[in-house]
Amino acid sequence: MLAQQRHDYVLEQLRTHGAVRVADVVNGLGVSDGTVRRDLELMEQQGQLTRVRGGAVLPGGSGSAAVDPAGAEATVPAMPAEGAVVGMLVPSATYYYPEVLRGARSAIARAGARLVLGVTDYDPGRDLDQLRDLIRSGCDGLLVTSAGGPVIPAPVRELLDRSGLPYVLVERRSAAAFDHAECVLSDHRQGAYRAVEYLAGLGHRRVALFTVSTPTARPVTEGHAEAVRLLELDPSAPRHIAEEGADRIAAVDAFVRDCRASAATAVLVHSDQEAILLVQRLRSLGVRVPEDLSLIAYDDEVAALAEVPLSAVAPPKFEVGRTAAAALLDRLGSPTDLPVRQTVLQPRLLVRDSTGAPPGAGAVTAAGSGASAAAAAV
Repeated sequence: MLAQQRHDYVLEQLRTHGAVRVADVVNGLGVSDGTVRRDLELMEQQGQLTRVRGGAVLPGGSGSAAVDPAGAEATVPAMPAEGAVVGMLVPSATYYYPEVLRGARSAIARAGARLVLGVTDYDPGRDLDQLRDLIRSGCDGLLVTSAGGPVIPAPVRELLDRSGLPYVLVERRSAAAFDHAECVLSDHRQGAYRAVEYLAGLGHRRVALFTVSTPTARPVTEGHAEAVRLLELDPSAPRHIAEEGADRIAAVDAFVRDCRASAATAVLVHSDQEAILLVQRLRSLGVRVPEDLSLIAYDDEVAALAEVPLSAVAPPKFEVGRTAAAALLDRLGSPTDLPVRQTVLQPRLLVRDSTGAPPGAGAVTAAGSGASAAAAAV
């Protein structure tokens, strides 16, 4: 198909509807997303239209309210959220992110939009390829969680900006402190702080930390360190970060030895899988949870299913996904430029059976033992 024929089609759609989406032109003409975007760019240079996120409108609008020659405010048609295609990039479809996906799908389905998924399996090398595939598929907007973290890599950010599509970072943020990138994320620092604060309230003064090398490890480590400092706890309690690819059992066993040597009475563990493994290794050494060592897991994916149901920090995964999708859909459906939103959601602490007072502290309260508060929120 000749370029002029494509341009005539776009102009006809604009005259009929007042706005046109890239995805609709792709479907209507059977051409690529890149071809349509290049056509719209050329037509804008020729003064035939004004590009907006996800498509174009007739001249006089730039995605915000335009002023007509008589001075009256003219409304630029919104790109409707209904029928929109939302691309979502996630590092995993099996751990942590299924609930984020469920939240995003709930908002997208309610709006009559459609979700297209890209998964990188925590391989940073696949971020750009997956994003390019989502962009080429005709997505109108993007929800993006890069494989590494918690900061979005510069090449990923550059590709997002070049695409011209609206996007929301999910459980990631920009590297720049005063950046305008829209994002929705859990405050893992606050989650870790609250866990240590709760243990300190039970009387624990030596609270250790064990975490694996994941995007969540850094903010959890920072939150633990801040709690130890601000609550004036014993800083000698061990802190271990198991590097990627390390022998998990060997790392846990070394951590257990350090905990016993330091007389630590409580531990915060990221993630649930490591927490369950730690409980098993402790039991093999005759160390009881929570009688000898209290334990709080971080993530709350399977913590409640452990032999001793584990107290856990639960990031608001469903709400992260729902809030991010709603923000993107608002932007797709708005005729005006919306303020950039950077939303931080607080995790909850769920008290179960793995926490209690330190040894020798006397009777443990019901709230501390968690025996009668299997799903109590603190």
